Formats: sequence, C-alpha cells, structure tokens
Amino acid sequence: MTQAALGRAVCSDVCSDRQHVFRTPSRIARSDLDFVLVALGNQGVGGVVQDGRETVIHPGEFALYDTTRPYELKFDHAFTQTIFKVPREMLQRRLGATEALTAISFGADAPLQRLAYDFIFKLCHSADQIDPRHAVALSEQAVDLVAMALSERLGTTSPPSSTHRAALLYRLKAHIRSHLTDPDLSLSDTAAALRISPRYVNDLLSQEHTSFQCYVLAERLAQCRRDLASPALAGRQVGEIAFAWGFNDLSHFGRVFREHFGMSPRDYRQSQLPH
Repeated sequence: MTQAALGRAVCSDVCSDRQHVFRTPSRIARSDLDFVLVALGNQGVGGVVQDGRETVIHPGEFALYDTTRPYELKFDHAFTQTIFKVPREMLQRRLGATEALTAISFGADAPLQRLAYDFIFKLCHSADQIDPRHAVALSEQAVDLVAMALSERLGTTSPPSSTHRAALLYRLKAHIRSHLTDPDLSLSDTAAALRISPRYVNDLLSQEHTSFQCYVLAERLAQCRRDLASPALAGRQVGEIAFAWGFNDLSHFGRVFREHFGMSPRDYRQSQLPH
C-alpha cells in the first residue's frame, strides 16, 4: 500500500491478495474518520456493500463508499485498486447527502464517468510529484468532475448551482495563484479571464469571508512567508522575495506582513532559520 497527500485528499494504491473487509458500527464509533472513498478498479475484481446495495468494481470502473456508515469489501482473488479519499463535506457541498451514491459502479460506458476515472487515476499516480501549490486546486477539480459524473448518472441534466459556484470558485483561486507573481494582477482582468463580472468574483469569495484584494494579499504573504523560512533561499534579500511575489512597494510589504504575522519579515526570517 502506498499513500500520498493531494491537498485535503489522499491518494493510495492498494495491492493485495484475497481479503474480506468489514467496517462495523463499533469501529466507526471508535473513529473520527469522515471521508468518502472513490475506489478505482485497476486489476482484479472487488465488491462493495453499503446502504443496502452491492456492486462489483471491474478494471476501468469506480465506486464510492463512506467511512461514517458500515460497509463491506470483498475480494476473492488478488487485486489492485487506486483509492481517492476525500473529506465527505467536499462531495456533500456539491451533491448533498451521499447515501444514494454509495455501492454503485461508474465508468464503464458513459464518457463523463470514464473521463472522471482517467483523470483521478492519473492524478493519483502523480500525486507525490505535484507541487503543493497546485495540489489543492487539482483535488478540488477532481471532486468537481466526480460530482458531474455522478449527477449525470443519477439523471440530473446539469450539476446543481452550488456545484457550478464551487467549480467557479476553484477556477478563480487557481487563476489567482498562477498569476500571483504579476504585480498588475487585477480584479477586472481576472474577471475577464473567467468570463464573469468583477462583482461576481467578489460574490464568490464572499462565501469565504474575503474579497479579491484581500485574497490576493493573503496568498502573496503566505508565499513570502514560506520563502523567508526556506534555508534554500537564505541568500535572497527580503525585497527580492517580496518583488518576486508581486509586491512593488517594500515599505507596504513590511507593514502588511507585520499586521498579518506579528513581526517584520526580517525578524520572521531570523526566527525560522538556524543561526
């Protein structure tokens, strides 16, 4: 079994001989796990039983099961599966309750289901090589794709509006992160790139109690703080790091850094790096 983090998700490869797994009420009571697992068949065949349903996962198919309710996994022969484990609320805020989605096989015929399988399978197999700055956005995009595939299978012609907003929000965040180094990053240009209005940009961010300007500033400061604490960048001047992340006024940078982190950039660096 191998495992790699991908933002808030976890990617695993499981290779095993025959086994029978029980997730019992007593085990659930002793655990605080709250995840949905997307099991992607690779080699061999496996069964999933949950919520009164039973399904079989063949290679190229996937099925879901939820750690907060009892389930049973059956493997009569050797098998390999890729497991994409995500916090349950990530899927719930897109689709609502997950009880109707467990122990159903997806991915055999429908193009969107197959696309979800291929994207998650390749993403999981590259998880340990993905820059953490991109991992969160990619895991959210994977859940967006799963939500669309599940909606299609369950007969929903289009994802709920909450799913559309979530997808837009993460596209927005990904765009901002990829342009943080540009000192001219602006609300109007960002809105134009996503083909939405500037007002809608701030409306999307308001659900996380922030705005475009505040989010950009917080992301830039987080990147600067990370670089200031890196021994590999100890030779770079504080100003170089600030300018590299889109700041164009060193006194302004010093002031907002102190407001956010309680000390100057220079003092923060000295507190983090070995003397």
